Amino acid sequence: MHIRPKAQTMPLKHFPARDSAAFSAPKIKETESLGSTLKPARELNGSGRLRTPRETANFLRISESWLAKARMRGDGPPYVKIGRSIRYDADALVRWMKSHLHLSTSEQ
Repeated sequence: MHIRPKAQTMPLKHFPARDSAAFSAPKIKETESLGSTLKPARELNGSGRLRTPRETANFLRISESWLAKARMRGDGPPYVKIGRSIRYDADALVRWMKSHLHLSTSEQ
């Protein structure tokens, strides 16, 4: 039987004190200098809004699994990868749907 050594803990004096001001969100005045075109995703209405894979799947009436497989194959809707997060632009989804319109089942 293998016995693990006890984890050693560091005394608290080695960690910097957490100042609540240092961890707070940026103030509105600081973000205004970036320009009026930048807005948080939750403030955007419809146009230019980024959707999560779940929201996108609900919007397109398909499964999240299909979206993940389509990303791997490269034939799904265009997406943005921010860190580990996947997001879909609402306007790009509409353009992608329009580009996949068919008039007949014999069309490829």
